[in-house]
Amino acid sequence: MPWRRRRSRVSALEGGQEEEAPPEAAAVPSAPLTSPQQTEAAAERILLRGIFEIGRGSCDVVLSERALRWRPILPERPAGDSKHDWLCKEEFIELKDVFSVKLKRRCSVKQQRSGTLLGITLFICLKKEQNKLKNSTLDLINLSEDHCDIWFRQFKKILAGSTNVLAHSLHGVPHVVTAALHIIMGHVQLVDVCTFSSTGKLLRFGFSAMFGFGGRALALAEKYRWMSPNQRRDFAVIKALAKLKPEDCEISFLPFNTSDDVQERREQGSPKSDCNDQWQMIQGQFLNVSIMAIPCLCSVAPRGFAPNTRLNNGSMALIIARNTSRSEFIKHLKRYASVKNQFNFPFVETYTVEEVKVHPRNNTSGYNPEEEDETASENGFPWNVDGDLMEVSSEVHIRLHPRLISLYGGSMEEVNDSKVTCNCF
Repeated sequence: MPWRRRRSRVSALEGGQEEEAPPEAAAVPSAPLTSPQQTEAAAERILLRGIFEIGRGSCDVVLSERALRWRPILPERPAGDSKHDWLCKEEFIELKDVFSVKLKRRCSVKQQRSGTLLGITLFICLKKEQNKLKNSTLDLINLSEDHCDIWFRQFKKILAGSTNVLAHSLHGVPHVVTAALHIIMGHVQLVDVCTFSSTGKLLRFGFSAMFGFGGRALALAEKYRWMSPNQRRDFAVIKALAKLKPEDCEISFLPFNTSDDVQERREQGSPKSDCNDQWQMIQGQFLNVSIMAIPCLCSVAPRGFAPNTRLNNGSMALIIARNTSRSEFIKHLKRYASVKNQFNFPFVETYTVEEVKVHPRNNTSGYNPEEEDETASENGFPWNVDGDLMEVSSEVHIRLHPRLISLYGGSMEEVNDSKVTCNCF
């Protein structure tokens, strides 16, 4: 593929058309000033740097936390050569626009397995017009297996998104070096774990779950996997808010007992409830139900979705948002990104619990093939469990297992304010 054609495809990411080379007569010495984009790029932390062939020329490629930048490698020319300066112009793509990455290989008909490695292909979502998107690709060509493997792993790690609330809660920041230091220094932290079961059958282990709005937003996001993680998240949240509706269900829970003898029994033996434990029940229409065994820190909730719980205190936070107006519910969601109390609303209730049972009273996910509801499914109601979609058609029983696993990290009692990246409101 000719270089000009490849370059025009990538340049569309910047929202403009491909630039024309300036005529020789208009050549002027370059000014010793830096553009805002160059200043911002210099301030970003560099993750990887290497050489790839892009188009038909070798390029110096730099991967930072937010962007991939490259500049052609050309022989030195006299200063003030405007044509040379234009050819050396740095190009970039923002990682929020990358929605997938794959290893590029050449395969023949006779080859049973993967063929010769050619490099890495990035799949990019481009804004064609105001409300239209299109797909594009960028090939990073390098025949070295080791070189491509390092870059491929880093891309996959970045594209995993910001939903790893466990790592963020353990380390305070989603930072690889910080996690490595905890391992080197031997910082081990015991962590509570939940089991999710239905009709007596274990479904999975987890640390947090959302039913209602949180589950429906994730179900929407899963249908748009071709978008980048940030775009997919914002789009799903906005669309779920546009079709906001409550779930009619019954919630039973076992309040957390703080007595010393009960605590000792839980830490040494089975987490099963005693017959003397008193279950409580509430019912009605709820916009969202959250069950959190850890604080669930992330970029959109710097203080955590459940700031009052801890990693290993033997309890879960049950947070219920009853039916209210859309505007009031949005105010509640926006509080997660601030230092204000997100639970200070008349329709929000919080409980400290050991076990929870969520039973939808209509016994159906609301699936109707004739209705346009992208969150409805024949498999059941959508649940958001640690960022994974779980569909269950009947009651879900969530039980806490105190200090079940040991992980490298520390207990984050105080977390500094961090930059919030969600711009969906």
